[in-house]
Amino acid sequence: MTTLRDADLAHAFHPQTNLAAHADTGPLVIARGEGIRVWDDQGREYIEGLAGLWCAGLGFSEPRLVEAARNQMAQLPYYHSFGGRAHAPGIRLAEELARIAPEGLTRVFFASSGSEANDSAIKIAWYYWNARGEPGRKKLIARRMAYHGVTIGSGSLTGLGHIHGGFDLPQPYVVHVRAPHHAKEARAGETEEAFSRRLADELEAAIQAEGPETVAAFVAEPLIGAGGVIVPPAGYFEAIQPVLRRHGILFIVDEVITGFGRTGRMWGSETYGLAPDILTGAKQLTSAYAPLSAVIVREDVYDAIREEAGRRGIFGHGFTYSGHPVACAVALETLAIYRERRLVEHAAAVAPRFQHRLRRLGQHPAVLETRGVGLIGGVEFKAAGAAQRLAVAAQARGLFVRPILNTVALCPPLIIEAAEIEELFDRLDAAFADL
Repeated sequence: MTTLRDADLAHAFHPQTNLAAHADTGPLVIARGEGIRVWDDQGREYIEGLAGLWCAGLGFSEPRLVEAARNQMAQLPYYHSFGGRAHAPGIRLAEELARIAPEGLTRVFFASSGSEANDSAIKIAWYYWNARGEPGRKKLIARRMAYHGVTIGSGSLTGLGHIHGGFDLPQPYVVHVRAPHHAKEARAGETEEAFSRRLADELEAAIQAEGPETVAAFVAEPLIGAGGVIVPPAGYFEAIQPVLRRHGILFIVDEVITGFGRTGRMWGSETYGLAPDILTGAKQLTSAYAPLSAVIVREDVYDAIREEAGRRGIFGHGFTYSGHPVACAVALETLAIYRERRLVEHAAAVAPRFQHRLRRLGQHPAVLETRGVGLIGGVEFKAAGAAQRLAVAAQARGLFVRPILNTVALCPPLIIEAAEIEELFDRLDAAFADL
């Protein structure tokens, strides 16, 4: 039998990877996890400073989620939702998500990933405008540096060159406007509030240039996550949302990263005062123990879609695994644990220590800026390549972080304790010696 390394090099096709470099370095095989830590197949221990991929909120060894999956697997391991069929975990999860969602969001469509959720949100928006008798509304406005996924639709929304290059993206129905990155995009002496007003004016200009009657939706994360942890400047969404309302443009809020406690509130929309028409969530919905995502829409949006589906005879969208019963059972248990252990409140309680240690890194001469909110943070460097070097140095010291362009991102599991925050940043501080 071949080794895991040899089998990987011979057959695996890795996502988001430099495949040429991987052919030389081979895989880092992760063998087990416990709490906020994982171990590789050589027995080396690492603090998982990004909760996997922004997702393992309960860490890597929650027995209640294992039991929830086992019990559902034994009772009903799979069923679909096509043609009005349903199962208890899917119904109860939709009910619970509608209960905790931002005000006005009442209807839940399930998919399996954030990319699928955002792709579905695009189609829902188009279907809605067709139902409303405005079929010309097809254009979508997103931000540069934003990350919304990698499918043809969601990858087009994403504003990152490495997601577009080689894939013939973005598609022409997507228009990108300036990222709300004050440190990089503001004019000399421009305050955050003035910068936010300018971005709102630029959005207005973009809408006018395209024609308001052609714009279906504006899509935004409460804070840009996988594009470099870009926190909105003061007054940003307060300036943006009136522009959308003035033109009747749907507001799609991507909470794939920020949902379920990451910002110290249940939703990033609550943290930043957003009023979404459509919201997407994933990742921490199941603490990543099973693939599941959700699109939650306003009742009036659903009403228009329901009527159109009646005229057409079907709402012709959905996936084999939409609302998979095992994933829904895991999600219900995840949300129960968040509630019982008050983990959203816990994240808010330990966030000041996390943010304090993050801000201290801003004193290093190689650092342009540190930024974050709740239990999410970013360290942006002045020089290209520094983020990648720091990530390598951190890994050598038993810490996983994620380099994104010139920024190192941090997003530990929600269960992290104050002492573990100190340990995480002690390892990161030590890695700075290699810059």
